Amino acid sequence: MRVYQTNEIKNIALLGSAGSGKTTLAESMLFEAGIIKRRGSVEGKNTVSDYFPVELEYGYSVFPTVFHVEWNNKKLNIIDCPGSDDFIGGAITSMNVTDQAVILINGQYGPEVGTQNNFRYTEKLQKPVIFLINQLDSDKCDFDSIIATMQDIYGPKCVQVQYPVSTGAGFNSIIDVLIMKKLSWSADGGEPKREEIPAEEMDKAMELHKALVEAAAENDEGLMEKFFESETLTEDELREGIRKGLVTRSIFPVFCVCAGKDMGVQRLMEFLGNVVPFVSEMPKLHNTRGEEIVPDCTGPESLYFFKTGMEPHIGEVSYFKVMSGSVKPGDDLVNSDRGSRERMGQIYACAGANRVAVDQLMAGDIGCTVKLKDVKTGNTLNGKDVEWRFDFIKYPNSKYSRAIKADNVQDTEKMMAAILKMRQEDPTWVVEQSKELRQTIVHGQGEFHLRTLKWRLENNEKLHVSFGEPKIPYRETITKSAKAEYRHKKQSGGAGQFGEVHLIVEPYAEGMPDPVNYKFGDQEFKMNIKGKEVVDLEWGGKLVFINSVVGGAIDARFMPAILKGIMDCMEHGPLTGSYARDVRVIVFDGKMHPVDSNELSFMLAARHAFADAFKLAGPKILEPIYDLEVYVPSDFMGDVMSDLQGRRALIMGMDSEAGYQKLQAKIPLKELANYSISLSSLTGGRASFTTKFASYELVPNDIQGKLIAEHEAEQKDED
Repeated sequence: MRVYQTNEIKNIALLGSAGSGKTTLAESMLFEAGIIKRRGSVEGKNTVSDYFPVELEYGYSVFPTVFHVEWNNKKLNIIDCPGSDDFIGGAITSMNVTDQAVILINGQYGPEVGTQNNFRYTEKLQKPVIFLINQLDSDKCDFDSIIATMQDIYGPKCVQVQYPVSTGAGFNSIIDVLIMKKLSWSADGGEPKREEIPAEEMDKAMELHKALVEAAAENDEGLMEKFFESETLTEDELREGIRKGLVTRSIFPVFCVCAGKDMGVQRLMEFLGNVVPFVSEMPKLHNTRGEEIVPDCTGPESLYFFKTGMEPHIGEVSYFKVMSGSVKPGDDLVNSDRGSRERMGQIYACAGANRVAVDQLMAGDIGCTVKLKDVKTGNTLNGKDVEWRFDFIKYPNSKYSRAIKADNVQDTEKMMAAILKMRQEDPTWVVEQSKELRQTIVHGQGEFHLRTLKWRLENNEKLHVSFGEPKIPYRETITKSAKAEYRHKKQSGGAGQFGEVHLIVEPYAEGMPDPVNYKFGDQEFKMNIKGKEVVDLEWGGKLVFINSVVGGAIDARFMPAILKGIMDCMEHGPLTGSYARDVRVIVFDGKMHPVDSNELSFMLAARHAFADAFKLAGPKILEPIYDLEVYVPSDFMGDVMSDLQGRRALIMGMDSEAGYQKLQAKIPLKELANYSISLSSLTGGRASFTTKFASYELVPNDIQGKLIAEHEAEQKDED
């Protein structure tokens, strides 16, 4: 394989909802390019893209698969991305390291929620988009309706390059309005027969051709002038205008294909090779210092590692993009993230589970290597005197969480090591050992996402694990002022223990004035502030600790011990054992003994006094509330809203966005536990959602009672 220069390389991501046919298209592209001699199928479990055991088990793409084709003296690096929203991390990774998105649309359903999600990411990353309507041989395909929906969503930028003469089981020909030819296929697909456009199709073809010419001309002043003069453009001029429009996202060309029958694939590849922008024509990335990095073959050597694959009999396969310079086997590089040195072994062009050894890869190219010592996903390897780092891939928040534990406790360490290793393959798997909840929590993008992790642990690692409901990180606080005192006294020969603490607790709110006086019953207490400490609690909220002791009743040297006793109690609230927050404590009196008083005595006295006062101060449980956005087809809006109301959600607003309804709500975390499963069930998998932590709010009284009762029952069981 020859060495391709930056201006001969194109990087493309295949995107689309689950079932849109990306893996089947990838097979046809590899077949057309001569990389494989026979097309595999998802049903036959013999495709280049889906080769991991878990993918063969479920019949779904789980990981993005990198492959390349050589076409018309150009190298196309293509990444087949998972379609399920549960595996969106792979699509996001791929979009960040490629320069062109091809979004497949299922001809049976038109644009789906997954289509919208992918398009939103391309918008955020400013990536060019080509739409590809697949499965035109389906009896359910209504092409004109799909085009109308797309133009409603994406506007006039969505421009047809092709349309089918007919759809359904008899589909075998399209009209291409860029080259103004009819393309027809035999039952085996492949090379099309090129014919003149039939008379009955000419009016429609000319109308679409004119719209395409206008859209292309708008991207270049010279082309626009020529269009005004002659009202047409040559094929080459059309291609140039479309290329410029792709770079600026001014045009979204629409192509037709039946990937399963290899119809339209060769023509698509011609367009990708001839028109899609090269790496050198795309906007430049920036390193973590904000410096623009040009993909220059003569520049300093820098590789960004965007993906790690764990393959049987091989181990780690590390996938990288050459950000600058070029890389050859034997190059000595430095890991700028970890400080370690690496020598590059053999480097490869990617072809799914297969790899093609190459002598050199230039700036902008994508490749892989094996047996690196200390390189993780997201690391950068640099040549001499270069200290670049990259951090441009941002993943969405988790949507689904489960507590996980090894069935055999002795396997816990192995389980953690395996999950951390798998996280190199998919950074949207997040593992957390929660001291607060006393659980190991795994977070992911959905139920299927975590079910895949469990399958891999049990089948690949031979570790049997169980999932459970994660505990909710409740918080406790108080709603009114209360006073308490406690004397700790212990005598057991020799020096004893003595400490007495009088304190007041009250709710704390940001910006509230310092206390002046309090009244409890007939007694009034005036405060004389000697010291104040504001503690930002690591679990959120604040503790404000005020020393208002007068007359030397308690030495200042015992105040840190009193604060420590209070903090110990804040970590184990009296209602459910949850963290307490937003409390102000005023220590105003106490007693000490000249011999028996020490730090331990005052810590214990403070702990008991605080616990007693907290219980008298109208304690309340707070629960985490999340902002929820649901993208749902309008047909399912009523069912989704009813379900949310049954989950104590507060509907905040509704909008129509890109052909879907966007529902905004605030919802307790407790009610989100199985929401991804419910939403998928309600909408047939056609809705998606995002969440973001919003605040802590008071739990309703009836729920608070249940939580306290459950906690008390747990305490009895532990005793």
